[in-house]
Parts: sequence; C-alpha cells; structure tokens
Amino acid sequence: MENHDQPAGDGARWMALAGGVGGSPRGASYACRFAGIGACVPAGRLTTDELMASTKYKTDIELERLTGVRKRPVVRAGEDSYTLALGAARDALAHAGIDAGDLDMLLVSSISRHVGGMRIQIEPPVSVSLKEALGARRAITTDISNACAGMLTGVFILNDLVRQGRIRRGMVVSGEYISELGRNAAQEVRDVLSDQLPSLTLGDAGAAAIVERAPDGAPGIEVAGFTTVARHSRLCVAFPATIGPGTTMHTKAREIHQAGTDEAVPLLREMLDQAGLQFGEIDYLVPHQTSVRAIRKGMEQWSQDLGATPKHVVVTVDELGNTSSTTLFVALWKYLNEGRLAPGDRVMLLALASGLEVGIVIFRPGQLVERYGHDH
Repeated sequence: MENHDQPAGDGARWMALAGGVGGSPRGASYACRFAGIGACVPAGRLTTDELMASTKYKTDIELERLTGVRKRPVVRAGEDSYTLALGAARDALAHAGIDAGDLDMLLVSSISRHVGGMRIQIEPPVSVSLKEALGARRAITTDISNACAGMLTGVFILNDLVRQGRIRRGMVVSGEYISELGRNAAQEVRDVLSDQLPSLTLGDAGAAAIVERAPDGAPGIEVAGFTTVARHSRLCVAFPATIGPGTTMHTKAREIHQAGTDEAVPLLREMLDQAGLQFGEIDYLVPHQTSVRAIRKGMEQWSQDLGATPKHVVVTVDELGNTSSTTLFVALWKYLNEGRLAPGDRVMLLALASGLEVGIVIFRPGQLVERYGHDH
C-alpha cells in the first residue's frame, strides 16, 4: 500500500529513542543499527553548463555560482526508478553480507515510480516487484511516500519495529529518476525568480539502507525523530508537465529554505538532548543536499542558535546534485566508500522535505566502516 499519512497538525512529533519507542513499554526495546548502505548512481552525467545551454529562453542565470552544482548524475537508456532501486538494494545486501531472504520487511520510499522508462507503476506496488526480483521471499512489503524525507522515514519506521521486537531486519530503498524535471524546467525558466529554478539542480540515483537488531552495547542508532509543520505544505508542489514528459515542480525556494532552517531548530535541540549530546559533538552532519549556498546559510543559523558547529558538514550536491529522497544515503555511502568515517563517530542525518518535514537520525557507524573501501 502507499501511505500518505503525516502527523496531525503543526509541530506534531514522532520519536524513536533507545529508552522506549512508539508507545512500547519502556525497557522492552532492543538495540538497532545499520547493517548496510547501498547506492546505484548512474554513470551518465549532465553538467550545469550543458543544462543551461539547453534552456528555451536566454536567462543569464549563473546556476553554478548560485547553487554550487557543477554536474548531476542522469539515467541512460534502460535505466529508471526501478532499476536504480534494484541496484541499490543489491549493493546494500552485498555490503551487509546477507541474503534477501533474511529481510523481514521491505519498504520502498521513492517519489518517482518509473518502471520501464517513464511509465509510472502504482499497482502492483514497486515494493512487490522488488521483493520478487531480490528473492526477499518472507519480507512484508509496503510503499510509502514522504517527499524528500522518504528514506529517512523508512529508517524511522524500521528502527521502531526493530526496537519493539516486531522484526529483526528490514530494508528501505528508493530509486529517483527525476532529471526530467530539470529538462522540463529548462523549457520554462526565464530568470532567477522562476519557481522552477530548484528543478535545475536535480539528479538521478538509487539508495538503500538495511536496519537490523544489534548486539547489546554495539554502536548503532541512538535517536530518531520526525516533525511536520503543515502550514508550509504549499511551498513546494508538483504537477503533471504540460510541455514534456513527466512532471514539473514549483518551489518558493527562499521561503521553504527559511522555513526548514527555522523549524529544524526545536527538533535539533530535542534530539540532541535525548542523545545527551551537544551540537559540537556531532562528527559528521549530513543535511539534505539542496545547494551549497543553502547548506552554508543553514549551518550559520543552526550554529548560532545551538551555540556550536559539527566537526564536519557533508556536501555532495556540487557533484551529485539533489537526488531527492536518496540524497542523505548516497552521501553516506560515498563517505563510507572513501573511508572518511570511524566506527565511533557520531553521524547526524538531517532530512528537510516538502510537507514541511524535518527528520533526524543520530547513529554511530560501528561495524559498517570495515565493510567499505578506502577510496579517498
């Protein structure tokens, strides 16, 4: 099934903490960790210069200077949302060293559901198709939808179910084929005030995360929380395209950036307090990748409001663009492969998504580190 439910009302919160989750009796929870992170980044690349050279109107927009995005991955013939998700799922299983038959649950959180090119698949759910392709015979499957926060929402759900003892292991996977939004925007954007300008930063990628029960005392997920602020829900909307295949996205970029930055602060404080941490004790902050400028401006405000700055802020949007629901986990996968993370590092994943959704997961990589290469 596809789930569009959100917490009711502005500021409503969902939380999953080590000391008791989702209404489960305190003391009844298990430890939880990431068992594997996978990605499937298409080999095709579209540079910002190439994209801006394709615009219908002479815009004089210096997109790379405004956003920091130099290039973004794009699908080639035969690739789509489904193939990207399948590739990422297989990569996550390989890094986790487990078989798909060991999965108790499989969640698909893609915004785009393109299967066989631009065909959108609703029934059967994409999660069922992936279950059959992977051989995840006993996995419960469901499709969820929560904009760019989709994958982190899946981690939140799996973390809750693992801690309650309802499942031992689950996967959330997403494949985003969204580059057509940028190509459609290139036919309509006229100046920097266009509400389709953010679409020019989008790229394609698949990502997957496996969450499992961890041995007592092992490093893993320490805290997870979500909040929604529905009064900002109209700041980013999408419609079927009238000038090409797929869809168009319309965003009030400045307003949604400021709203997301402001609304993240209370949840940041709450999650850090629950984890017993200061903001400066976060070793790696992985924020949603919208633009280099937006990340820097957001960090300035959060550092001022919280009185500290994480040791490292992960930026991948310059070379990978904004890959929507997969962006946090593609960035995490990249840093793992480059050998940047240590087992005891505290990593914060911060989703900022249309809706408006803010999601936070704080974890330590632990055994993940030894499963990845050292490319950096």
